[in-house]
Amino acid sequence: MSRHALLLFFMLFTCAAQAALPESVAQALKTAGIPQDAVAVYARRIDAKQPALAERAEQAMIPASVMKLVTTYTGLEMLGPAYTWRTEFRAAQAPVKGVLTGDLILKGYGDPALTLEKFWMLVHTLRVSGVREIRGNLVLDRSYFEPIPAFNPGAFDGDTYRPYNAGPDALLVNFKATDFHFRVEDGSAVVTADPVAPKLEIVNLLKVDRVACGDWKNRLSYDVQPGKDKLIITFSGNYSENCNEQVYHLSLQRYADYVFQLFTTMWRSEGGVFEGSLREGVAPKDAPVLAAIESPPLADVIRLINKYSNNLMTRQLLITLGAEKGQGGSAAKGSIAARNWLAANGLDFPELVLENGSGLSRAERISAKHLGDLLAAAYASPFMSEYMSSLPIYAVDGTFKKRSQSNGAAGRAHLKSGTLDGVSALGGYLLDARGRLWVVVFIANHPRAEASKSAQDALLDWLYNVE
Repeated sequence: MSRHALLLFFMLFTCAAQAALPESVAQALKTAGIPQDAVAVYARRIDAKQPALAERAEQAMIPASVMKLVTTYTGLEMLGPAYTWRTEFRAAQAPVKGVLTGDLILKGYGDPALTLEKFWMLVHTLRVSGVREIRGNLVLDRSYFEPIPAFNPGAFDGDTYRPYNAGPDALLVNFKATDFHFRVEDGSAVVTADPVAPKLEIVNLLKVDRVACGDWKNRLSYDVQPGKDKLIITFSGNYSENCNEQVYHLSLQRYADYVFQLFTTMWRSEGGVFEGSLREGVAPKDAPVLAAIESPPLADVIRLINKYSNNLMTRQLLITLGAEKGQGGSAAKGSIAARNWLAANGLDFPELVLENGSGLSRAERISAKHLGDLLAAAYASPFMSEYMSSLPIYAVDGTFKKRSQSNGAAGRAHLKSGTLDGVSALGGYLLDARGRLWVVVFIANHPRAEASKSAQDALLDWLYNVE
């Protein structure tokens, strides 16, 4: 055999070896009824130049929430781990002897973690600054993000009121969510809302039984009827005494009204006086800041995003990239800014489609190989520890908490999961039995993709034990 032929044979053999899935993974896919050509797999040791597995690794795939690996990595690199978002109370004129005669302006800069507690702290800070009476109106300034024309929260899957479908906002308070608490008292089901909203009416038609709690959410239903002056939500179905207290999160109200009601309730509870109304506008650039609060640092925010796969927070981050590093606060401009940064840093991914950055999309695409390349680059980053620690630990916490404890990879892999109808994926890092670190990506795009988790587990176990 000539030297040229020998080299060609070696290259073909190497490619074939990389393309072949381990028998345990192939068998798990077969049992699940998923053809191998519906799956992309990429696995490479951090210290190796070539992957050990590369099955359809260059095919553009729908990654579901694994796309958050891209958004959080670029956000961490472009903004830095100490980056924070501000939310401010401003006024066109300073208060006099505790009385603000003009409007109070609430200005947001896209904080993705402005919880009820943080918003109350902002209101409290304004009150203890000496302001006791507001004689103008409350003005919401959401101009840091560009307006989203005709945003439809039910467009993705028809579930209009679920918080994961809520739209991004420069002034995002409590993820736009209301928490409904369910419990049984004296044989009757009780439903309460947090925060309490004066324009929200709860109609409780729930019946109490004593079956196992199980999937309690699917045993009840709700109907929302928006009205001119109030919002009526009706709960029906069954709730078990064995469930103790449970919480259901919904994003219900007209959002500007939601923020207005929150402020009014909190301000009055602090002893403040306010009888004004609501309007939207833009704070004058020279308007003095009366009170302000900052978000947790980005390093903490991406832990919330990745550990619990928060779509809305991810959208906020991508739009912030556009506002801070691009030409404006929109998802499209954030996507351009992220792609430009990736390409400038040796991560040019022609197939990448970054629609909203969260993976809650049928349009977003990336290849398993390029996800692997990004993970390898992130491992070489000065912010590697912040990035890796943001990922769920396999069989320990986050979205991977319920995976098998008997798998060799249990407690030894930091992974992001992704799930949509017809999509199941994972991507991240695995420390094998010999102390070697692997980058691993698995993406299944198939109607039976949900059944591929056994193949994912088999892949992780194989990598953990590989010679």
